[in-house]
Amino acid sequence: MAWRSHGINNADLVRNLRNNGIIKTDVVANAMTSIDRKNYCPHAPYHDSPQSIGYSATISAPHMHAHALERLKNQLVPGEKALDVGSGSGYLTACMAIMLGEQGRVVGIEHIPDLVTLATKNINNDNPSLLSSERIKLIVWLAS
Repeated sequence: MAWRSHGINNADLVRNLRNNGIIKTDVVANAMTSIDRKNYCPHAPYHDSPQSIGYSATISAPHMHAHALERLKNQLVPGEKALDVGSGSGYLTACMAIMLGEQGRVVGIEHIPDLVTLATKNINNDNPSLLSSERIKLIVWLAS
């Protein structure tokens, strides 16, 4: 049922992902409900397909984020640490931070400096405490 979970708002999107069996657990549903995709995806945020975020990059389809979080749910437990390689607009990084709780930490690594700037802006618009509390750290990784 992937690609058929579009919604009219964030709650509707998450509900459809759950109804279609992509989101299976409350912890993933709660994380994706807490982080509104519209703050990370400028066009059609509740459409279940990849969308451009600029810089020749895309944000993955919501069903892919849901699938990844479901696969990682046993590692993304309160107090743990996570690494998001290719953190893009910051959406999955923020969802991970919610799952990791107040004591958890996520590092988002991105090779496009402008995307780190964008992700920082997006997270600050959505939930600034994730950055101010250092639950999320975003860095540019330029391979030499």
